[in-house]
Amino acid sequence: MKRVLPLIFILLFPLSAMAASEASDPDPWEPFNRSVFSLNEWLDTYIAKPVAEGYRYVMPSVADQGVTNFFRNLGELENTVNNLLQLKFEGAGVSLGRFALNSTVGWFGLVDVATHAGIYERDEDFGQTLGYWGVPNGPYLMLPVFGPSTLRDTAGRVGDWYTPGPLDFEPMSEEIHPDTRLGMTGLNAVDKRADLLAAERVVFGDDKYVFLRDAYLQTREFKVNDGAVTDPFSDSIDDFEDLPE
Repeated sequence: MKRVLPLIFILLFPLSAMAASEASDPDPWEPFNRSVFSLNEWLDTYIAKPVAEGYRYVMPSVADQGVTNFFRNLGELENTVNNLLQLKFEGAGVSLGRFALNSTVGWFGLVDVATHAGIYERDEDFGQTLGYWGVPNGPYLMLPVFGPSTLRDTAGRVGDWYTPGPLDFEPMSEEIHPDTRLGMTGLNAVDKRADLLAAERVVFGDDKYVFLRDAYLQTREFKVNDGAVTDPFSDSIDDFEDLPE
């Protein structure tokens, strides 16, 4: 953590000056973001999506789900840490319990026994933790390869990167070869892209960039506020209810 904290502070420093303008213009860097978006679209069209489609074609559905479950289970320690940082002690207990149950009864996480038992994931990351403690979003930021983000969530990615996972503890860290780690990282990326193939059908409108940006910002607001978001149409609905019949 000694290495990650200075990086996070450097990334978050501009947020104080940008917080006031965030509501009026969440995307002040749009020309730059669109350029990066075009690059990501090219990389996805010619590399990521074909690989994901090939992966989906050769992988039996049961094995595909097992890979997804395995990597999601590894993320439970990250969920545990960020629940603790947000003082959500029940959520931390649930995340740690899910990891213990799925890692044992669920064959190292290949089977999501916890969800079948009614113990549902409490998904938290460091970007959500920063939001919980009042750090504003800052400008929307399209990252090369990684995709949609904000300045706050980019700082959160740094924190997530340095959050220790199950494979970082002794003796596991010595038993896993660096090439194996690299292969696991690649498999996780391909599996995540394959899981998004079906979601492409819900992207609509004339401007894909705007659709994905708005969807990302709304989803992050929902997660940071644990589902308690402001309904922009609530006042309008009340006004209509007051109209005479």
